Order: sequence, then C-alpha cells, then structure tokens
Amino acid sequence: MSPQGLGLAPATTLTAFKPFFVELALPYAVVRHEAFTLVATVFNYLRQCLRVQVTLAESTELEVSVSPDEVYGGCICADEARTFRWGVRATSLGEVNITVSTEALSSEELCGNEMPVVPAQGHMDTVIKPLLVQPGGILVEKAHNSLLCQEVTEEISLEVPENILEGSQRVHITVLGDIMGNALQNLDRLLAMPYGCGEQNMVRFAPNIYIQQYLEKSGQLHPDIRARAQGFLQSGYQRELLYKHDDGSYSAFGKSDPSGNTWLTAFVLKSFGQARAYVAIEERHITDALRWLQKKQLGTGCFLSVGTLFNNALQGGVSDELSLSAYVTAAMLELGLSPTDPTVSSALQCLEAAATDDLYTQALLAYVLGLAGRGEQQRTRLQSLAQHSVSREGQLHWQRKGKALPPSQPSWAAAAPAEVEMTAYVLLAYLSQPQVSSADMGTASRIVRWLSKQQNPYGGFASTQDTVVALQALAKYAALTYGSNGDLAVTVTSPTGTVQDFVLNNSNRLVVQQAALPELPGLYGVQARGQGCALVQLTLRYNVPPPPSTGTFDLRVETEPRECRGDASTRFHLILRARYTGERPATNMVVIEAKLPSGYIPDKSSVVQLKRQKLVKKVEVEPDEVTIYLDKLTKEDETFTFTARQDFPVRNLQPATVTLYDYYETGDRVDVAYNAPCSSVAGSHTQKG
Repeated sequence: MSPQGLGLAPATTLTAFKPFFVELALPYAVVRHEAFTLVATVFNYLRQCLRVQVTLAESTELEVSVSPDEVYGGCICADEARTFRWGVRATSLGEVNITVSTEALSSEELCGNEMPVVPAQGHMDTVIKPLLVQPGGILVEKAHNSLLCQEVTEEISLEVPENILEGSQRVHITVLGDIMGNALQNLDRLLAMPYGCGEQNMVRFAPNIYIQQYLEKSGQLHPDIRARAQGFLQSGYQRELLYKHDDGSYSAFGKSDPSGNTWLTAFVLKSFGQARAYVAIEERHITDALRWLQKKQLGTGCFLSVGTLFNNALQGGVSDELSLSAYVTAAMLELGLSPTDPTVSSALQCLEAAATDDLYTQALLAYVLGLAGRGEQQRTRLQSLAQHSVSREGQLHWQRKGKALPPSQPSWAAAAPAEVEMTAYVLLAYLSQPQVSSADMGTASRIVRWLSKQQNPYGGFASTQDTVVALQALAKYAALTYGSNGDLAVTVTSPTGTVQDFVLNNSNRLVVQQAALPELPGLYGVQARGQGCALVQLTLRYNVPPPPSTGTFDLRVETEPRECRGDASTRFHLILRARYTGERPATNMVVIEAKLPSGYIPDKSSVVQLKRQKLVKKVEVEPDEVTIYLDKLTKEDETFTFTARQDFPVRNLQPATVTLYDYYETGDRVDVAYNAPCSSVAGSHTQKG
C-alpha cells in the first residue's frame, strides 16, 4: 500500500456492443436416433440493413436435413431478427458440438430500399453449443480391481451382455502406485449417487481427513493436495451445519426431522473433532454434539437409539443397542476422550459385559476395545471373528449370517455395503492393536486385497458408511506399510497382442495413469515387473434396457393421459406407484431417480407439491431428471406424482427410465422404462419391475 493511503479511481461505465449476433435453440440432451429442429435466430442491432449468410458446420456425428424451401441467408434490417431451421438427428454418442456461423456479406443487391452494410468490426459471429447424446436405457458400471505386487501376471476377461444398447460399451484401465490414489483424485465424487442428506454429505467430508492423515505420515501431503482437501473439508463443514438441530444433534434432513439421530450425531462429532487438525471448526459444535450424546446414555452405560440406523439390514435384535453404543463409544475415543472419562468408562463396562453372535457388532466391538487399549479382550474378539471369516484366493472378508456365498470369487466389485463395512472394522481392529505383529500384518494384507477389489470406479465403495469406514481402514494400513517404491512396470496386452506400458515410481505414485482399451469383448493380460505394488483397475461401462427386478421392489410408472390427446405433447403427469416386497419390514432411505423424455423439464409448481407428499424428505431437480428422497418404503403402496412440461419439441422420442433403490442396500433396486404419451412407441406406458 502507498504511504499516502489507498487510492480509488472514479467509476466509469463500459458498453460492449455487437452489431449482430446469432442465438441457438436446442434441447439439453437427446437419446441417440431422436430428431429435433435446430433453430438459429440472428438479431441485427445496427441502424442499417445487413445481408447475412448462415452456415451450420458439417459434423459426422449428426444427420442434417434441409427443407427445400429454406434459404440460409438474406436481409435483416434495423432491430429485426430472422430465424433459420435445420432438421437434426443424433447418430453418435457423447457430447456433440453444434457450430453455427453468421457472416455479414458485402453485396450490391438492395435490402428493400437500402444498401446493406458490412460492420467495420464484428462482421462474423460464431456460436458453438454442446448437445449431449445419450444411449438411453440403464447405465451399468463395473470395476475390476487388482493389487499387483512385484512379479505377477493376471488375465482379465472383458465381456458384455448381448442386449447392450448399440455402441454404449467403453472400457478404460487406471494404474496407480498407491492404494489411496483413486480416492484422492475423486474426493468430491467417491460415489455415483446423489448426496442430498446430512449423512451422505459426510462422505465428502470424512475421507478427506483420513487421506490427509496418511499423506502427512508418508510425507506426500503436497501444498496443492492440502489446499484441495481443505477446500472440501471447509465446504462440507458448512453444509453439515444445515442438518444441525437446536439441541446440538444432527439428522439426515435437519430440522425437518422430528429429532436428531444418535448414529449421525456421533459420526459428525468424531469427524469434526478429527478435522480440527486441518480446518477451523467452531468448538461449540463439538461440545453441543458431545453433550447431546451424553444425555442419551442409559443407566447401563450403553446409549439410547434416537432416529433410525443408517442401514437396517445390519439390525440384529439385541445387537442394535450394542452396535449403536459401540459406534458412539468409538466416536468418543476417536475424538480424543480418554478410556477413563466417566462417559466412556461407563460405556465400555456395558460393552464388555455384553454377549453377541452378530458379526457386524463383534467387528465394531473389536475395534472399540483396541481404541480403549483393552488388548486382551480385543484379542479374544479377533480370535472369535477369525473363525467366521471367508478365505479365498489370498483374500479375507466377513459377511452376514444367512447371506449366500457366491459360487466363486467374483471378478467384478460386487460386495454389499454391510459386508464391506464389517470387514473394514475388522481391519481397523487388527491395526489398532498396540503392537501389530507380522502375522497380523499378513492377515491385514489379505483383508486389504479383498477390500481393494470392492472399490468402485471412483475410489469409493457401494454406499456412504462402507466408503467412509473402508477408506479409514485402508489409509491406516497404507500409513503402516508405506515405503519407498522402486520402479514398477505394468504391461497391458490386448486380445490382438497390442501392448501398453505404465511405469510407476516414487515421483508418480499418486498420479492417475489412464488409457482407453479399444477391444471389447476380449481377454486382456496384465503383468507387473519390478519393486513395489500397483493398483490396477479396469472400468467397464455400458447401457442396457431395464433389467428384470431383483424382487425387492414393485414399481409401476404411468403417464396421465396415457394416449396422445389434448395437450399431452406439451405436458403430462408422471405417476410413480411403489412398494417394498423384500424380507425386511421396511427399507432404509429410498431414492427414486426419474429421468424425463428428451425435451421435457419438470414443472416447478408440481415439484413444490411433490415435496409435501407423504414420505418425501427432499426433491432435487436437474434439467432432465427429478431425484426424490423417501424416508422409507413399506409393504403398502405409495404414489408420487409430478408434471413434465415440454421445453423443446423432439421427434422419434425414445423411452425414459425410472430407477428406485435402497440407498444403503444398493443391490435392492428396480429399473422401469416408460414412454411419453406422444412418443413414437405406442402403449406400454405402464411397466412393472
């Protein structure tokens, strides 16, 4: 700053002017083979006439039809506008650029009684607009993960089903020198799911803490990574406060819920406490949550469950209070409270006296006992858990009793959230021992091999809690086993013998190396040579028509009107009738993702009405999709309705889809296709999943 102080220049105005410009009108997205009329409107802001020529750039990704009586040029006089049209049909998938240029021509031919002018500046205007061309149907994403160490070779068979939608298949390989690398690159999108409630928001918050802890311990926390992770922590912290109740507790939808939730409040408590090392967290938010939890402690030392479990598939009768109390106690110990703290000490007495054969609760108890330094009791729990482990092909995991084992080790990530979460707690228990023996590290490495195989293409897992706990466990393991890698080469051989090489060393271990694999289907070979380990992930994506229902939900989708009559082409009601048909009395939180046919958008007033419907906790609106969060579904039929309004006419309309799933048991889902009343496909407006 100058010694004389801070100087300010007088305000001035700046006017930007274009003599003419072109504006394009097209839909937000279309499904391949749909058609629409592209409209370009040219506006003239000059006081004189212009003679213009309008050109649509050629593209191999679009079929363009021109009307024989359409002229793409002519006169536009002062303050006038003129519209030009092309018939466009989408033939290629992906984002297609539509480019229209308008040029003012020098001409001796009069425009009425005037001679047209050519502006000295700005005699041409070009507009490029993207059009998203989708394959339709349901997107299937599959990940094949391999942790390859030193000299090892693996063969991976890439197959696609016969009913895939034409051209929708694509596959790429990702190679990383660090098991935390994929999650690090995708801290803001670890799941391909919506993040609209207080618990889901934490999956964008908590993993940042564990990954920073690991990078700090391994000397890899570079300033750019720190800044990015802290940005996510800061925004996640501010967002989470929206879900806080006046009494200090937290719940999935904040004050719209009748009360706070014991599980979520404990989750927020430990996460805010651990985040203090990286961002400024107001202390009162931590003390408020801790005080609320202390008030929920029963005379036995265990805690009262307020609100619902995140995943009721983990409920096990007597184990409910136990698993909840173990979770709260772990949160307090992770916050930094001493095992001798009166609240923690009383809780530990309750937990130590309890007996349970529920594996999830046993895994959680083993971790809590490790945090509390109760080595002998923890060892007993771990020995009991070891007798119930599932061991295959050098991997180790745990699963719920009564859940059928797959006939063979699946090559694609397929574990349910509950299995990932309980296995991650066992790993945390092994690693929380005061001294981790080489035998225990051997067991831990087998668990890590199984966990790393379950990662999704973004570095997360199947849902939120399993993602948070598994990344915490993997980060702890990575910190304990970190060492300088030598050079490691990974070679990928295609079915026709084409070779791609990836080289890993200390300088690029966190760098994502990625390449598309052009040959599909086929058998690929992956070979590692050298020192160290590499995480190799093949991600396969394709679209298919809605598959048969898993039998856990009944979903019927109808339009009103059903036939193309009246104003059905410009607006129609979408009616969703849903009920749960599975083995539990009710579901966890349910999400409905209702896509709209191309050219249609949700009617805002009908969405406001939808938010007031029974069981609806939240509604999110995108240009072509409405996402509805439901508290739960039971065996009773529930109906949800909103209105779709035509924003842009599209011809040869393809079916749209509605997907319904249990957020915490993602295997429980149903997909249904439906047609707009005036689509090219008559009938079949009602389908049953």
